Amino acid sequence: MITIKNVFFSYNSTTAFHFPDMHCSASEALLITGNSGKGKTTLLHLLGGLLRPKSGEISIANNNIALFSEHELDQFRGKNIGLVLQQSHFIASLNVLENVVLASWLATGKRATEKAKALLKELDLEDQMYKLTAELSVGQQQRVSIARALINEPKLLLADEPTSSLDDENALKVADLLAQLSKEYKASLIIVTHDHRLKEKFSNHINLN
Repeated sequence: MITIKNVFFSYNSTTAFHFPDMHCSASEALLITGNSGKGKTTLLHLLGGLLRPKSGEISIANNNIALFSEHELDQFRGKNIGLVLQQSHFIASLNVLENVVLASWLATGKRATEKAKALLKELDLEDQMYKLTAELSVGQQQRVSIARALINEPKLLLADEPTSSLDDENALKVADLLAQLSKEYKASLIIVTHDHRLKEKFSNHINLN
C-alpha cells in the first residue's frame, strides 16, 4: 500500500510541483499521466526514493520514506521497490538470467537463481535466459526488466513509460502483464506514462495538469 499526502518538491524557485494526494492499495494499479513538464518523472523519482520531497509524506507499507536516512532508504528501496524504467540499463556482459539474479544479490546479498529462472519462465523467457540482453527484441527486454523488478517481491512496482517504444499489440501485452503480476505478487503498481493507449486498461487514473 502506498499513500501520498501534501507532497511538494522544487528544483529551484521557478520549477516547483504540488502533487495531488493519492492512494494505491496492494494488488491495485494506478495510472499517472500528464504532458511534459508537469512532473511525471519527478513524481516517479520521489516514489522510488531517488528524490526527497521538500514537504509532505510518502508512505510505502506504512513507512514514511521521507524520514529515512540515505542508508535506510537504500536498504528499503532494494527490498521493497521494483523499478521498470524506459531505458533498461542492463549489464551488457551478463546474460538475461545473470542480470535478474544480480538484482536479488544487490538487495539481499543472496543469489535467488531458481526464483529468477521461475520468473523468466513465467514471462515466457525460458529459452532466452542464457542470451545476452542485446540479442533480445525490445519487447523481450521489457519483460526482463519486469522480472528484475519483481525478483525481490516488492511492495511497490513503479513503471516509467513501460510501453513507449512498443507497438500496439506489445504495449497492451505489457500493460496486462504488469497488472497481472502486481496482483500475483500483491504489489501496488504505479505506471507513469504519456501513452494514452493505457487509459482504457486502468480505471484508477490521475492526470497531472
